[in-house]
Amino acid sequence: MTITILTLFPEMFQGFLENSIVKRAIAKGVVSFKLVNIRDYTKDKYNRVDTPPIGGGAGLIMKCQPLVDALLDHKKENSHVILMSPRGKTFKQATAHTYAHLEDLIIVCGHYEGIDERFHDYADELVSIGDYILTGGEIPAMAISDAVVRLLDGAIASESISEETFENGLLEYPQYTEPYDFKGHKVPDILYSGNHKAIAQWRQKESLRLTRTFRPDLFSAHPLTKADKKLLQEIDEGTTGKWESDALAKGHKFIKSEE
Repeated sequence: MTITILTLFPEMFQGFLENSIVKRAIAKGVVSFKLVNIRDYTKDKYNRVDTPPIGGGAGLIMKCQPLVDALLDHKKENSHVILMSPRGKTFKQATAHTYAHLEDLIIVCGHYEGIDERFHDYADELVSIGDYILTGGEIPAMAISDAVVRLLDGAIASESISEETFENGLLEYPQYTEPYDFKGHKVPDILYSGNHKAIAQWRQKESLRLTRTFRPDLFSAHPLTKADKKLLQEIDEGTTGKWESDALAKGHKFIKSEE
């Protein structure tokens, strides 16, 4: 996959491309990045890419010509062009999965007070990462690129993705590390039971609990199975299911002591 980013500030991406999962994915040939400096395409004699808006108003508006020329110089027949814009649909995990199947993704970063309205005709899609104002589209472009790259085959282990937050419409279950007891806060015994089916069921139960508590919007949209409803009933009644009691009883020798 190739991700091309049109920006006035390509230097902002240096650290992003040289660290962590993105760096490894590039090294493996899973993805390649092209940074295009929009300023290189201006025909303004003063090398400007922005101008005050026609009709008056605050701030500066990015000119259409350098944006269009930069895009057309790198756009291919199979390119999908997205423009970071507050008008756009909110970027979500499902969108990241859609983009991960593309061969060529172009992300256009706006800046200043906005861009010439006529450039919108050249974008296939408008995308936003949330209802707040940023200086430019560079940080959203990094966020989208990161979300997409980690889904590409070979970027990270597939099992690391399948149970993450938002992958099944719920928040991810709690995770723990040693020690068993840290200042009185203990790892749930079920995780030491050795019963993988019961552990998976406990994790689903906790995902339901956390999503309902912290993201009721996600919870209300999640289709509940019969098993989910039973787990929620246990949560509401404060009871321990037989599946959990049996797993704890059978795996008691693996469970940490109270020492």
